[in-house]
Amino acid sequence: MLGLRTGICLPQTILARSTSSSNCQSQYNHPRSMFEKITNLDDALILFDEMTQRQPLSSVLKFNQLLQAVTKMKHFASSIELFKQMNPLCIPFNVYTINIVINCCCKIYRTNEGFALLGYGFKHAIEPNVFTFSTLLNGLILEDKVLIAERFFKKLIKEELCDPNVIMYSTMIKGLCKCGINDKALALLRLMDKKGYKPNVVTYNTIIDSLCKDEIVDDALKLFKHMVFDKNIRPTVVTYNSLIRGLCNLCRWDEASKMLKEMEAEGVFPDVWTFNILVDTLCKEGKVEDAEGVIKLMIQRGKDPDVVTYSSLIDGYCLQGEMRKAREVLDSMEFRGLIPTIVTYSSLLNGYCKKSRIEEAMNLFQEIIKKGLKPNVITYNTMLQGLFLIGRYKDAYKLFSEMRSQNVIPDRCTYTIVLEGLCNNNQVDEALSLFRLMGDNKLNSYINVYIILINGASKSGKLDIARNIFKNLNDKGLEPNVQTYNVMIGVFCREGLMGEAKELFIEMEKRGCSPDSVTYCVILQGFIKKEEHGMIETLLKEMEDKGFSLDASTLSMRCYINYIRKVNYKRRLPGQEETRKAFGYHSDSTIIGSHQFKVSNVITKVSGDGLWLNEAPTEDQNTKRSHFQPPPYHPVADH
Repeated sequence: MLGLRTGICLPQTILARSTSSSNCQSQYNHPRSMFEKITNLDDALILFDEMTQRQPLSSVLKFNQLLQAVTKMKHFASSIELFKQMNPLCIPFNVYTINIVINCCCKIYRTNEGFALLGYGFKHAIEPNVFTFSTLLNGLILEDKVLIAERFFKKLIKEELCDPNVIMYSTMIKGLCKCGINDKALALLRLMDKKGYKPNVVTYNTIIDSLCKDEIVDDALKLFKHMVFDKNIRPTVVTYNSLIRGLCNLCRWDEASKMLKEMEAEGVFPDVWTFNILVDTLCKEGKVEDAEGVIKLMIQRGKDPDVVTYSSLIDGYCLQGEMRKAREVLDSMEFRGLIPTIVTYSSLLNGYCKKSRIEEAMNLFQEIIKKGLKPNVITYNTMLQGLFLIGRYKDAYKLFSEMRSQNVIPDRCTYTIVLEGLCNNNQVDEALSLFRLMGDNKLNSYINVYIILINGASKSGKLDIARNIFKNLNDKGLEPNVQTYNVMIGVFCREGLMGEAKELFIEMEKRGCSPDSVTYCVILQGFIKKEEHGMIETLLKEMEDKGFSLDASTLSMRCYINYIRKVNYKRRLPGQEETRKAFGYHSDSTIIGSHQFKVSNVITKVSGDGLWLNEAPTEDQNTKRSHFQPPPYHPVADH
């Protein structure tokens, strides 16, 4: 809290300040230019001391101007402190004073103190205005307390505490878009229109940008047309930049090009940011030569490429593994007088690590520090991943400790990299120790952490630990998702505990978590290994009924063929042709009836005994087709 006390001596002139003309004149003995000439905090503090020693005291206007001058220099904490010093001296204040100080509180993420000031103002009969509430609303949004901000906004309207203006509506819309709650943002836009408020181009830009970031570009284009043709609001370069980036991210290059031409036809000319969007998206798509062409065009148009432009180009070359060219671009930046940022260097580090050139990455990391740049969490994450990737887990863990000693706070990604890196390098005890050390830290509230530990513990023979981690999820308020169940079922299958695997398979559906194709693939492999033919037949039928598929190109066919030839040679599946034909190896897939089964989601390895689950698929791997090719099929003798 601000430490404001009750019983402060407040002058009676706070609300009614009609004084004699001579007194009024004496309060304006500091011309406005004096406040405008304040360039540093020391000057402001000296002036404050002078003003507080004058008799009579300077007017509230003068103190407000001084506080505003300090705030403009971004000395927010100092402004708050000066206000606290004003109270014991009985210096007058009004709603504008309160607004300035509340704004300072919000700027330094102390919105709770801003609300305390609101209450303090109420206590002294100072009525807040729409700017007061807008500032508090913005403070909540800055602190990512969007749901609280939404409740506060609704309360203001419902209880008629103030009449929201365009700025307040736009602030709330900005908060909703920040969290990707686009439907509510659009509803609020419609409410503004209904109540007679006219959203400006900034309001529309906020929603268009959010829709494009969430890849809902068609809706963004509809809103753009509504803004231009129905509301006659002229788009800005910011509007076009959001749409061009959204189209480029979806590889809708023709539409992006058309939008660029339309933009120029409307007299809105591309800025450096427009070209940077094009360069960045082209580089991410592997079209580095095209990106080079955009940079040439940019220069022809009189726009100088900046650090962001060249950083994107470096990232593009790194993604292609062309480290020599990436380094050349870095050198050319320095030749042009551009100072590379930590983002630029992080891209280079990522390139070296992906190519397993860890020594060059380590040298560059030291070079970054010598240049006076401070590695950020992304820089450390890149290095950690690179070290773990080549098995240097001791160096990685040492770097992790160094990261914390440098006050770089590990994020969710860091924690996942370290836990997974330790587990993949057979350091499960270290991973479990770190997990326990974190205790109730919010990083332990992500389900992926538990998936990593369950997988790691089971692979190192710690089945009981894996089982306990899974059982304790509910105690921690976490609900297992389908990926968690897939991992745990895979653990039981790997250990041959098909009874427990089957129980968990049934339990997940009872708890409202429907098995996916990966679940079926995992448990099916377990039953194939155990040669439980009835369950295999049942699972295949269920998969077909649910429309799930297996891709035989990712599987060793040996287990299937052995099963078919050994057991089902003379047997027919219900409603299907002879099992030899039903499971026949047609081209690169297994056909059952008219349904093609695919298992691109399952990551497998082939041992001497056939197929087995290697590791649980991640969410990214679930969406990518595996390039694993099975060994050539050699017919085996019928039994």
